[in-house]
Amino acid sequence: MSGKMTLVLGASPKADRYSHRAVLHLRAHGHPLLAVGLRESMIDDIPVVTSIPDGSVFDTVTLYLNANNQAPWQERLLALKPKRIIFNPGAENPAFARAAEAKGIEALEACTLVMLGTGQY
Repeated sequence: MSGKMTLVLGASPKADRYSHRAVLHLRAHGHPLLAVGLRESMIDDIPVVTSIPDGSVFDTVTLYLNANNQAPWQERLLALKPKRIIFNPGAENPAFARAAEAKGIEALEACTLVMLGTGQY
């Protein structure tokens, strides 16, 4: 258990979505998290909220939004200064990744679920 906070952006209450599975797997692996989605909802007993509270600190941001839907969040995410941003399959965004790396944030094109399952998270 790392105890390092993860922001899941694009969290969905729909059980067939990878973001839904990621929220559950992160919790099962002992990672504290904040699930942010389009609408307020629940994933199991985990609330999905629609905004990032001021003063939040994250070790990792894992993205489940396509590049177009990331645009409104990009400056906010960069301002959070997480250690890394994971661009999950379908969320690849080379321009955003370059902007993150320019600010000293590691940008990974990877799958959070695979990383958790193989001990690389």
